[in-house]
Amino acid sequence: MGAGPTAAEPFPRVIARNPVVQTLGAMTIASLATWAATLVGAGRLFVLASPIISRPWALVTSVYAHVGPGHLLANAVLIVLAGGVVALSTSTARFHLFFVASGAAAGVVQVLVAGALGTPTAVLGSSGAAFALVGYVLTSNPISQHVTGWLNLSARVVLVVVAIVAAWLTVEWSAPGSALLAHCAGAIIGLLAGYDRVLHT
Repeated sequence: MGAGPTAAEPFPRVIARNPVVQTLGAMTIASLATWAATLVGAGRLFVLASPIISRPWALVTSVYAHVGPGHLLANAVLIVLAGGVVALSTSTARFHLFFVASGAAAGVVQVLVAGALGTPTAVLGSSGAAFALVGYVLTSNPISQHVTGWLNLSARVVLVVVAIVAAWLTVEWSAPGSALLAHCAGAIIGLLAGYDRVLHT
């Protein structure tokens, strides 16, 4: 039998073991640290910016830290909704690894592509990871799996469909002035990962 919660296990402990709750806690701590650092002019320590190699730890801190309470709350709501679904079918370790990896990759895409286009930018927030969770839910569910299996789509067609859906998610769910490239990259990562159900245990 699995090592799931037992009737005798205290409810607070069950909640504390939930990866979504753990993620929200890490986001809150990192955001508070960033706001405190900003007061003394050191907020950029947490921000992912070019050159990335100058602050490699920002690949992680930038995924959890947020600009302000509103930014934190908006991403937290999306993570609770989509992450809550993903957490039902994966392990805690896989959830956290996916969250950090997808968030960091999305941030890198935003920084590098924007820089290449002549508009250097810095990234802070978990929206890339949040979009990855949403993408994962959309393609990993039984209905999507059944439809794609029945259609027997080629890899090229799957990639085109993923790109279209990711673009739609980015346009429809992104706030004005947000990191659109990071959102799109996160959605693509999540859609592809969900298609292969890489987090399912």
